[in-house]
Amino acid sequence: MATEYTKIGKIQKRISRIGLGTWAIGGWMWGGTEEKEAIAAIHKAFEMGVTLVDTAPVYGFGRSEEIVGKALKTYPQKGEIVIATKVGLAWHDSNVWRDSSPQRIAQEIEDSLRRLHVDVIDLYQVHWPDEAVPFEETGAALHKLLDAGKIRAIGVSNYTVAQMDAFRKGAPLHANQSLFNLFERETEKDILPYGKKHGLAQLGYSSLCRGLLSEKMRKGIAFRGDDLRKTDPKFQEPHFSEYLRAVERLKEWVMQKHRRTILALAVRWTLDMGVDVALWGARKPEQLEHLTDVWGWKLNQEDVREIDQIIKETIPHPVMAGLQGPPQKN
Repeated sequence: MATEYTKIGKIQKRISRIGLGTWAIGGWMWGGTEEKEAIAAIHKAFEMGVTLVDTAPVYGFGRSEEIVGKALKTYPQKGEIVIATKVGLAWHDSNVWRDSSPQRIAQEIEDSLRRLHVDVIDLYQVHWPDEAVPFEETGAALHKLLDAGKIRAIGVSNYTVAQMDAFRKGAPLHANQSLFNLFERETEKDILPYGKKHGLAQLGYSSLCRGLLSEKMRKGIAFRGDDLRKTDPKFQEPHFSEYLRAVERLKEWVMQKHRRTILALAVRWTLDMGVDVALWGARKPEQLEHLTDVWGWKLNQEDVREIDQIIKETIPHPVMAGLQGPPQKN
């Protein structure tokens, strides 16, 4: 089935509406990683029509970018891939904090270019808003990188509407990335409408709600090490059972009505609800097995109503989005 494509700013490459998310590939907060398997997953995504890979320096403290860089280096059509990474988080001894100062940005761009083995980053996104630095000043720092030819488009992630307005005083803004999935919809209220109004490409992360909307979650599953799901309320009882019940109902519904998997439904829903690029997280090739099931169909208004009704009936106590992000610097 034909891959769907979109545009981000003036990037000339074809951009697939599914991008590969590489937070888990970095290992940090996901219980570790395995480089050979991760590179195989990246290559498989490319072979399946994915042309955008989204990473960040903080994912594994450079590890995710390094693995993406190695995968790109050994991929024959490297020039066709859209590289999206981020800036604005600092760390020391696994402690992470927000830092979007011009000095930090000037350092991070060079580190990311080196790890990724590229001369230009296609989409450079501020990872989390840093209230200690004027947003206009952060924007101006990225504008310099755009003028210098080190990046091709500017994005922000996890910003509010007011923060995006302030940022745009210092730089053109081409994209916004935010948390968005069937179970976490807060951005529907204002972020997605704002992006549409101002012509921003919308990237949605956690389309599978950290694995909840996959076929892998079962009662009694154990999350090990630094896996962030150990503290996410959605993965704790009594909420976990409610969400699993919703997944089962949605799984039955989409198979009966569209002959598709729950994974395909989760990603198709985000695309049909206003996201331009949905990020599909994977660190093993087999986690991409159902990716092409997203193409070749769409949800209509009746479908959306029925999905909403299933969620309303099965999750009487919904949990708001659980990712609060790193703290401001002390």
